[in-house]
Amino acid sequence: MPLLVTDYCWTQTESTVHISVPLKGAKVGKVDILSTDEYLKVHFPPYLFEAFLFEPVDDVRSTAKVGNGVAVISLPKRTNKVWDHLMITTNDKEKKKEVRERALLKYQEKLSLESTSKAEKEHTEKKYALETMMKHEQEERDRIQKIKDTEREKTTAELAAWRLRQKEELKVQSPRDSPNQMTAKQEPGCSDGGKVKLDQRGNREAKSKIKQVDLPAPRLVGNIQVSFTPRVFPTALRESRVPEEEEWLKKQAEARRAVYADVEELEDLKEEERNPDWLKDKGDKCFAAGDYLGAVNAYNLAIRLNRKIPALYSNRAACHLRLRNLHKAIEDSSQALDLLTPPVAANAAARIRAQVRRGSAFCQLQLYAEGLQDYQAALKMDPSNKALQADVQRIRDMIQVTKLLSCGTSFQLWFGRQTPSPHSRVLMDPGGASCHGPA
Repeated sequence: MPLLVTDYCWTQTESTVHISVPLKGAKVGKVDILSTDEYLKVHFPPYLFEAFLFEPVDDVRSTAKVGNGVAVISLPKRTNKVWDHLMITTNDKEKKKEVRERALLKYQEKLSLESTSKAEKEHTEKKYALETMMKHEQEERDRIQKIKDTEREKTTAELAAWRLRQKEELKVQSPRDSPNQMTAKQEPGCSDGGKVKLDQRGNREAKSKIKQVDLPAPRLVGNIQVSFTPRVFPTALRESRVPEEEEWLKKQAEARRAVYADVEELEDLKEEERNPDWLKDKGDKCFAAGDYLGAVNAYNLAIRLNRKIPALYSNRAACHLRLRNLHKAIEDSSQALDLLTPPVAANAAARIRAQVRRGSAFCQLQLYAEGLQDYQAALKMDPSNKALQADVQRIRDMIQVTKLLSCGTSFQLWFGRQTPSPHSRVLMDPGGASCHGPA
């Protein structure tokens, strides 16, 4: 229920009524004013001011100004006379309701007319703009065509003049280069056929001389030195992504320099034991000897010295796979993949190893869908790898087996029809295809 505003004030002249409504702190954007010839409403929630006017007004020329905490409405009168009251004095609710509904209907019709008029105006303006644009385009086409016609006429005239000059030059050359023709005419007993042959031969000789004069000089012999851009990566420059490769080289250089030598526990280590590369080689040897815990310890210390070498995380993931620490293998493989960015040809093999090791860990956790994604990513980088192809097919078979078991199908009956893949050890062997040893 809105609160009615009663502290308004109004003044009048013979031709205009001025009404001032206090807005009680309401913002300008929250004020809604509706005015017709017999009804006025000013709504700013939760307040409402409405007036059932004493006499009709000209709502077309009515104005409203909102500002400084007050709304001032000016209503021109239709008949110039002084009103006794601002509003009608009746308390008949039905009559007020009828006036209100009639005012709202008139206001809606007014808005509809304004909307239609605005749409028609916009349509007219768009049509005019389109016609103007088409006119300009036609004028531009005519101008271009005129230029083309002028150039065509000019070229045609130049060609005709050139042909005329060629004919004149041939006429000048023919008397000089045909002595045989003159001799044939002076010799008695020569037939007309002989004269024609001599004329034709003289013309050919004249044309050949003209062509020989117009021939350009022979080209000079020389050598062209070709220098090739030095390339760090094996791919051709046109097939490689130079920014990504340069970023990878920069990251590799930073990784070699980023050695954390301020670890307190490392003070008692020898000089070679502070070298991440030496520790990596030691971990690789331990892995090859089957000492996976020793390899993990070597990789741990190398990572504490330098956390930006992806091979350390990838090799430690291989150790965790052997030790059945599957979740740690997934974490280390993911960390290695994060460091192997941007993806370029130089780190493709390392990314394949990391993808396969993480996929193998997922498969051993029976998360075959996630493992299949990693193996497919590795196969996309090396499509010709037969071992990866067999492993991908094996994982798909295992996903199918899981679905059949969930549906109640006999595993032995289904699996008896399958031929074991030579690379099926991806689901049992922690190494998997392409990841049996350290990088």
